[in-house]
Amino acid sequence: MAGGIRSLRTPGRLGELGVITRREAALRLDIPLEMATRHDIPTRMTEREFGELEAEPPPWLLQSRANRTGKLVWVQLRCDICGFTEAARPKKWWPEFTYLTCDFHRADEIPQPAPGLYRREVEGIGTRFIGVVDEKP
Repeated sequence: MAGGIRSLRTPGRLGELGVITRREAALRLDIPLEMATRHDIPTRMTEREFGELEAEPPPWLLQSRANRTGKLVWVQLRCDICGFTEAARPKKWWPEFTYLTCDFHRADEIPQPAPGLYRREVEGIGTRFIGVVDEKP
Protein backbone atom coordinates (compact mmCIF):
# COMPACT_ATOMS: atom_id res chain seq x y z
CA MET A 1 0.00 0.00 0.00
CA ALA A 2 1.11 3.57 -0.61
CA GLY A 3 0.53 6.59 1.60
CA GLY A 4 2.92 5.97 4.44
CA ILE A 5 2.55 2.19 4.82
CA ARG A 6 5.49 -0.16 4.51
CA SER A 7 6.59 -3.58 5.68
CA LEU A 8 8.08 -3.71 9.17
CA ARG A 9 11.12 -5.72 10.21
CA THR A 10 13.31 -3.30 12.20
CA PRO A 11 14.31 -3.30 15.87
CA GLY A 12 12.65 -0.80 18.18
CA ARG A 13 13.88 1.41 21.02
CA LEU A 14 13.89 -1.28 23.75
CA GLY A 15 15.71 -3.63 21.38
CA GLU A 16 18.57 -1.13 21.21
CA LEU A 17 18.87 -1.45 25.02
CA GLY A 18 19.28 -5.24 24.89
CA VAL A 19 15.72 -6.10 26.01
CA ILE A 20 12.71 -6.43 23.75
CA THR A 21 9.01 -6.80 24.49
CA ARG A 22 6.77 -9.63 23.34
CA ARG A 23 5.23 -7.22 20.83
CA GLU A 24 8.67 -6.33 19.43
CA ALA A 25 9.52 -10.03 19.21
CA ALA A 26 6.27 -10.65 17.31
CA LEU A 27 7.07 -7.77 14.96
CA ARG A 28 10.56 -9.06 14.28
CA LEU A 29 9.39 -12.66 13.86
CA ASP A 30 6.59 -11.38 11.63
CA ILE A 31 3.93 -13.24 13.60
CA PRO A 32 0.70 -11.99 15.20
CA LEU A 33 0.96 -10.91 18.83
CA GLU A 34 -1.71 -13.48 19.69
CA MET A 35 0.52 -16.24 18.35
CA ALA A 36 3.48 -14.98 20.40
CA THR A 37 1.30 -15.05 23.53
CA ARG A 38 -0.17 -18.48 22.74
CA HIS A 39 3.33 -19.97 22.35
CA ASP A 40 4.61 -18.46 25.60
CA ILE A 41 7.04 -15.90 24.26
CA PRO A 42 7.80 -13.95 27.45
CA THR A 43 6.63 -10.37 27.95
CA ARG A 44 10.27 -9.28 27.93
CA MET A 45 13.31 -11.08 26.59
CA THR A 46 16.95 -10.24 25.97
CA GLU A 47 18.42 -9.84 22.51
CA ARG A 48 20.42 -12.99 23.24
CA GLU A 49 17.27 -15.00 24.00
CA PHE A 50 15.65 -13.63 20.86
CA GLY A 51 18.72 -14.56 18.82
CA GLU A 52 18.51 -18.11 20.15
CA LEU A 53 14.82 -18.27 19.21
CA GLU A 54 15.65 -17.13 15.68
CA ALA A 55 18.67 -19.43 15.38
CA GLU A 56 16.70 -22.51 16.43
CA PRO A 57 13.04 -21.80 15.73
CA PRO A 58 10.55 -24.07 17.52
CA PRO A 59 8.31 -26.31 15.38
CA TRP A 60 5.30 -23.95 15.66
CA LEU A 61 7.37 -21.06 14.22
CA LEU A 62 8.72 -23.22 11.40
CA GLN A 63 5.16 -24.30 10.58
CA SER A 64 3.95 -20.69 10.66
CA ARG A 65 6.66 -19.65 8.22
CA ALA A 66 5.90 -22.63 5.96
CA ASN A 67 2.22 -21.61 5.85
CA ARG A 68 2.90 -18.04 4.68
CA THR A 69 0.69 -16.85 1.86
CA GLY A 70 2.59 -13.65 1.09
CA LYS A 71 0.31 -11.41 3.15
CA LEU A 72 2.04 -8.94 5.43
CA VAL A 73 1.56 -9.68 9.12
CA TRP A 74 2.74 -6.23 10.28
CA VAL A 75 3.09 -2.88 8.51
CA GLN A 76 4.64 0.39 9.59
CA LEU A 77 2.18 3.28 9.34
CA ARG A 78 3.84 6.67 8.79
CA CYS A 79 2.22 10.09 8.81
CA ASP A 80 2.95 11.78 5.47
CA ILE A 81 3.06 15.16 7.22
CA CYS A 82 5.11 14.75 10.41
CA GLY A 83 6.60 11.26 10.04
CA PHE A 84 5.00 9.82 13.21
CA THR A 85 5.09 6.02 12.97
CA GLU A 86 3.25 3.07 14.43
CA ALA A 87 3.35 -0.66 13.77
CA ALA A 88 -0.04 -2.21 13.04
CA ARG A 89 -1.66 -5.34 11.68
CA PRO A 90 -3.03 -4.55 8.19
CA LYS A 91 -6.77 -5.02 7.70
CA LYS A 92 -8.45 -6.54 4.65
CA TRP A 93 -10.81 -3.57 4.41
CA TRP A 94 -8.03 -0.97 4.07
CA PRO A 95 -8.10 0.57 0.61
CA GLU A 96 -4.99 1.77 -1.22
CA PHE A 97 -4.23 5.08 0.52
CA THR A 98 -3.08 8.17 -1.33
CA TYR A 99 -1.95 9.75 1.94
CA LEU A 100 -1.83 8.67 5.55
CA THR A 101 -1.92 11.21 8.37
CA CYS A 102 -1.96 10.94 12.14
CA ASP A 103 -5.00 12.39 13.88
CA PHE A 104 -3.02 15.51 14.88
CA HIS A 105 -3.22 16.93 11.33
CA ARG A 106 -6.01 18.37 9.19
CA ALA A 107 -6.87 17.26 5.68
CA ASP A 108 -5.99 20.71 4.31
CA GLU A 109 -2.32 20.05 5.19
CA ILE A 110 -1.95 17.56 2.31
CA PRO A 111 -2.12 18.41 -1.39
CA GLN A 112 -5.58 18.68 -2.93
CA PRO A 113 -6.75 15.77 -5.10
CA ALA A 114 -5.99 15.93 -8.80
CA PRO A 115 -8.78 17.32 -10.98
CA GLY A 116 -11.54 14.78 -11.52
CA LEU A 117 -10.77 12.78 -8.38
CA TYR A 118 -12.98 12.46 -5.34
CA ARG A 119 -11.40 12.45 -1.87
CA ARG A 120 -12.60 10.39 1.07
CA GLU A 121 -11.14 9.85 4.51
CA VAL A 122 -10.96 6.48 6.22
CA GLU A 123 -10.72 6.62 10.00
CA GLY A 124 -9.62 3.83 12.31
CA ILE A 125 -6.29 3.03 10.68
CA GLY A 126 -4.05 1.80 13.47
CA THR A 127 -4.67 3.61 16.73
CA ARG A 128 -4.49 7.19 15.46
CA PHE A 129 -4.29 7.38 11.68
CA ILE A 130 -6.63 8.62 8.99
CA GLY A 131 -6.24 7.22 5.50
CA VAL A 132 -6.90 9.58 2.59
CA VAL A 133 -8.07 8.03 -0.65
CA ASP A 134 -8.23 9.99 -3.90
CA GLU A 135 -10.29 8.05 -6.44
CA LYS A 136 -12.52 8.45 -9.46
CA PRO A 137 -16.19 9.15 -8.57
